[in-house]
Amino acid sequence: MQTHFTDTQLQDPQIREADSILRKCVHCGFCTATCPTYVMTGDERDSPRGRIWMMRELLESPDSVSSDTGYHLDRCLGCLACTTTCPSGVDYHHLIEIGRERMDKVAPRPAGDRMMRWLLARVIPYAGRFRVMMQLGRIGKLFSPLLPTSMRAALAKLPSRVPSLDRVGSKTMNFKPRTRATRRVILLAGCAQRALDPAINASTIRVLNKLGVEVTVRQEAFCCGALAHHIGESKAAHQTVRAALLAWREELERGDVEAIIANASGCGTMVKDYAHMVGDDPELGAIARQVSGLARDITEVLADLPLETIVEKAPESRGRITYHSACSLQHGQKIHDLPIQLLREAGFEVRQPLEPHLCCGSAGVYNILQPAMADGLRQRKLDNIARAGAPMVAAGNIGCIQQLDSDIPVRHTIQYIDWASGGPPPVQD
Repeated sequence: MQTHFTDTQLQDPQIREADSILRKCVHCGFCTATCPTYVMTGDERDSPRGRIWMMRELLESPDSVSSDTGYHLDRCLGCLACTTTCPSGVDYHHLIEIGRERMDKVAPRPAGDRMMRWLLARVIPYAGRFRVMMQLGRIGKLFSPLLPTSMRAALAKLPSRVPSLDRVGSKTMNFKPRTRATRRVILLAGCAQRALDPAINASTIRVLNKLGVEVTVRQEAFCCGALAHHIGESKAAHQTVRAALLAWREELERGDVEAIIANASGCGTMVKDYAHMVGDDPELGAIARQVSGLARDITEVLADLPLETIVEKAPESRGRITYHSACSLQHGQKIHDLPIQLLREAGFEVRQPLEPHLCCGSAGVYNILQPAMADGLRQRKLDNIARAGAPMVAAGNIGCIQQLDSDIPVRHTIQYIDWASGGPPPVQD
């Protein structure tokens, strides 16, 4: 793509980065076939190619851009399916971040939208606050007809059952295996996941301990910062990232940490991007690059461990299971086949739904901010899961699990592996 930035504009580091990204786009349109919003609407402005054209105009001539551009940029899920498809290596991930930040300055959002984003960034990343919000949400649903559309959407996404708050992450903890530990890792306990499903961290720690791995959790690293970062709450995101990096730096100074594990793939994608996000920061740059280099999804770590030594032998297959590949895992981290391989090693017959590349519509808090599009994608995904014909679903991200859990139960991949190695059944009768 040809660009026309002035020399003055190119003095801005963000513009220089955007210029480099834009010039790689050759308008081939391969991205349109895999973009969930374009598949749903057929509108070129809801495709990566169309958004790239709009972002070039936004960055080159901001005075000529209307709020309509912001509408279509906001409709992007950030699923990154386009980056998997793109033959030219366009870094759409970082381009859309630049575009949205600039759009916020050109055409500020309505007050209600700004308030909702502010609220989400200060509630969901804090597990205790989020749990209280879920409890209050039961009362709020009684008054939902009187509330604004965005608030009604948020209440509709709250689960009907509120579990106990996950103790993992409530304070700094070390979980040691019964036998001598041969390895040590850091686990990011997560934020929303601690309030929504404490069984995921429990399964992760059990499996790793059985494999001789010591697991350290730091209380200060309570959130990866992704939620705030992706909705434009940059200050809140930076504070969260800084707290995590400083806590992990203390652990890394011991010199025996082999990996920093995320069992929510959206968090893993974010942590792996810390080097880009704050790599030039004088205080945090060095540790950010180190952390990004050590960040691993739980399935990546299990692939390097002798899983066969803990899986209980079953005379028959443990049953059919559909694997839903979270966008942040298959597109953000380029991990797709590995979880399927691990599930098969654990004794499951793994199936995949049609259109496995399409997003389920969760995408952080997209399903709250863009409920109509998110609900359409959810139903499309549920229909494809039902056609796969398995009674259980595995996924690697808490957002997908909450978005898709329905008549066919959806649980984390690690919970099924834990079950296969003697842990509790993920789905209780």
